[in-house]
Amino acid sequence: MSKSLKISVAGLGTVGAGVLSLLRTNGAEISRKCGRDIEVVAVSARDASRDRGVNISAFKWFDNPVTMARESDCDVFVELIGGDSGVARDSCEAAFSSGKSVVTANKALIANGGKGLALLAEEKGLGLAYEGAVAGGIPIVKSIKEGLAGNKITGLYGILNGTCNYILTTMGGTGRDFEDVLAEAQKLGYAEVDPAMDVDGIDTAHKLSILASLAFGNEVNFSDTFIEGIRDISALDIRFANELGYRIKLLGIAQATKSGIVQRVHPCMVGLDSPVSHVEGVYNAIVVQGDYLGPTVYEGRGAGAGPTASAVVADLIDIARGIKSPAFGRPACDLENCKISPIDDHIGSYYIRLMVLDRPGVFADVAGVLRDEEVSMEAILQRTRSPGESVPVVMTTHDVKEKSIQCALKRFEEYETVVEEPKIIRIEPLTL
Repeated sequence: MSKSLKISVAGLGTVGAGVLSLLRTNGAEISRKCGRDIEVVAVSARDASRDRGVNISAFKWFDNPVTMARESDCDVFVELIGGDSGVARDSCEAAFSSGKSVVTANKALIANGGKGLALLAEEKGLGLAYEGAVAGGIPIVKSIKEGLAGNKITGLYGILNGTCNYILTTMGGTGRDFEDVLAEAQKLGYAEVDPAMDVDGIDTAHKLSILASLAFGNEVNFSDTFIEGIRDISALDIRFANELGYRIKLLGIAQATKSGIVQRVHPCMVGLDSPVSHVEGVYNAIVVQGDYLGPTVYEGRGAGAGPTASAVVADLIDIARGIKSPAFGRPACDLENCKISPIDDHIGSYYIRLMVLDRPGVFADVAGVLRDEEVSMEAILQRTRSPGESVPVVMTTHDVKEKSIQCALKRFEEYETVVEEPKIIRIEPLTL
């Protein structure tokens, strides 16, 4: 058997402890698969005395991960610290400078500085791998880079955040409101104490920008991604969606178009025939469209110690086997600076909900605004009458430009009979 692949692990939280546990439990099987042992030689975290459920006494301890990246006797530096800058970035750069490959599960780092790190790795003839950064244990990075390498990818979409999917499916199954279900998700450990990264769509946008770069060969572009979270989705919207034959999902959608790369994250109404409509709880699902293969669907657990550790170790096994490929499927210097298509150019159908005072003439006012903005209605729902009180009015539209919808919403807000901020959800015809 060849000499062992020596690794150092920075960050011993849920994922870091999971990696150590997996390597210990399945070490013999891993060795048989790659013809050599994967040996942990050093670790670094904030607190050496904390009980993490794994024994770290046999590993050299470093208080500073940057120092460990420079000085530890290892072949691969595993970065599981988190964050898009600071010590996470500094330690990866130090690892490359010291001749070590890097494996990370840090989506924020790759989304905000992936090209720079890839250039450093390639300049040194080293590896940069990040399967664990996107969709937990689902091998979506490897699938796009390798399994679909012969295809031109035309688009992809998916559920990329298990916290949001848990909240939306629980709201749909129980009729409870967002804040109530969010509190439950926090209690169960599915949502952070500060849930903004998840529920405001930022986590999904990090992952989507990485997948778009892999799929289309553009530089990773997180900053220009359109992002809208799920805080404004109400139990009322979910009931109306069910009545109309839809499910509401937070999706990341990327497409290659003549006007540029589409990268958008927002709640969507998807039909029951969509491959993501049935995906519930903390699961993720991604659909990738190739020109020769057609659509392929990937589904599984998108976060947690086990799934993400599985992805990290898969990257380590590739390095142990001597498998090395460009981080984004092509040399980093060949990644293109592509234009991101603005959301105002989006054309699609919409769900619109207005809370209006039940007075004569309200429908005429609404119809007049839609006529002026060239928005064609497909259906109108109003299930209650309460003269003088506020009632929901729901409309769905035919295909229309986003800019026209936004202009209509601003005009609705000017009417005293519209008593709440108008709500829209984009309807996406996402089928196989």
